[in-house]
Parts: sequence; C-alpha cells; structure tokens
Amino acid sequence: MNAEGPLHRFDFEGRSVAYRVAGKGAPLVLVHGTPFSMHVWHRIAPLLARHRTVYRFDLLGYGASAKVEGADVSLGVQNRVLAALLNHWGIERPDVVAHDYGGATALRAHLLDGRDYRTLTLIDPVILRPQGSPLVRHVGAFGAEPFAGLPAYVHEAILRAYLDTASVRTLGDEELQPYLEPWRGEEGQAAFYRQIAQMDEAYTMAVEPMLDAVRCPVRILWGEDDRWLQAEQGVRLAAAIPGATLQPVSRAGHLVQEDAPEAIVAAVLPLLLGSERSAAAA
Repeated sequence: MNAEGPLHRFDFEGRSVAYRVAGKGAPLVLVHGTPFSMHVWHRIAPLLARHRTVYRFDLLGYGASAKVEGADVSLGVQNRVLAALLNHWGIERPDVVAHDYGGATALRAHLLDGRDYRTLTLIDPVILRPQGSPLVRHVGAFGAEPFAGLPAYVHEAILRAYLDTASVRTLGDEELQPYLEPWRGEEGQAAFYRQIAQMDEAYTMAVEPMLDAVRCPVRILWGEDDRWLQAEQGVRLAAAIPGATLQPVSRAGHLVQEDAPEAIVAAVLPLLLGSERSAAAA
C-alpha cells in the first residue's frame, strides 16, 4: 500500500488545491493548520491508512496549493474549500482530525456550511481568544508587504525561529525542511506573510456562539507545553462543546504531530474502530 498517495489537484474557483488519498475503508479527513501543510500528518497518516481511506490536502495558500498575490487565504474561504473537497470526494460523514487553523476550518464547515462528521478530533485548535503568537500580532499590525521584501536569509531565520517554538523537541534540519520549503522563494515568502496578515478573529468569533450546536462526538487533544496557545483554552473549549472530552498531551507543544504522534493515533483509533462497530450494528 502506498501510504503517501499520489498528489492530486482540485480546482476551487480557479485556484489549485493539492491533496492526497491513501488507504482503504471509511473516509478519514485530516486538516492541517498554519503555517503548516498536509506534511504535518506524515507520521500519522500511514498508521491511520491501515484502517481508513485517509484524505489530506493543503489549504489555499499553503503547501503545494495555489499561492496567488492578493488572493483570499483567510479562514473565511478555507471552510468553503473543505466543503467543496468533500463534495468532490463524494464524502458525506467522514471522521475528521483537525489541527490549529484546521480546527477552525472544520468547525466552520460543520456549523456554517452544514457538513456533518461522524467524529471530530481537534488538536490545539485555533477557536477561542486570545489568539496569535507575537510574530502573528506583529505582522498583523504592519501588514504583509514590509515583510515580503525581506532578504531571503532574514526570512529563513524568522521561519526557523518561529517553527522552533511550535514543538518541545528540537526538529533536526532534515525534519524541518518540508516545513520550510513551501515558504521559500519569492512566491513562498510573500505567501507566508500574506496568510498571517489575513488572520482575523472575526472568523472564529462567528462560530464561537454556535459551539453548543456541534452535532458529533468531539475529542480535544492539547499539548501541555503549547507556547502558541495556552492549554487552558482546551478546558474552555471542552466546556463549550456538549459532550466534548479533553485529553492533555504531556511533553508536547503546539505541534503535537511531531512531539507525540503516538498520542494522536492512540486517541483517534478507538473513535474510528468504535464508529465502525456502530455502523456494523446499524
């Protein structure tokens, strides 16, 4: 079995969205956050693909998806991308695992676009306030343009320093390269600051009052050592979603996929196997 799956392209309103499909069985959709790409699931997708058909994609403006000057890459468009992809794949009620901005994307598609999930697992999701690292707040204050013109070596240093705060363990240079590569070059550098400049709490505030209307079982995982979003947000989020459970992940930062991938697999697999048993009983 090819655990990676070939790279496919989907046209969303004239812009290309990159995705991969691997495995066999009921659908499982993985949604990454910022400033990452579908690569963030590289340790997890092969294990889950033993049990499910795993769908991964790059949000608009991220990874191998289209990076277009002046384009909307905010949370205001990403839920529509997810909804369009679910239609394209012919999926009605997938299990969904979503991280960071992917959590907001999945919840917006659920609550605003009416997409139903069998289960939803949220990993350090960006939903509640306060949001944003010091870098995010700084770029937001000045806009993307001043940073898009930085010398490449300065931009590279910013990227490395920023990503270093995402995980507890230090990622080796080989591990770091796939996270850096999409943001390199003139196009990538401009895209990196573009997506930061378009971050707006209005998109999460729109669904925050609707969290009590979530229609599927929800499990929340939160890295106890997250330096981007305080772990207490997980407690507040679990209280806001009826029936949601919270699982703190020790020795993990914001990037739980790299710090503790085994914790994600251990949390998700019982949900998947439980939903399979429920489907068989029905």
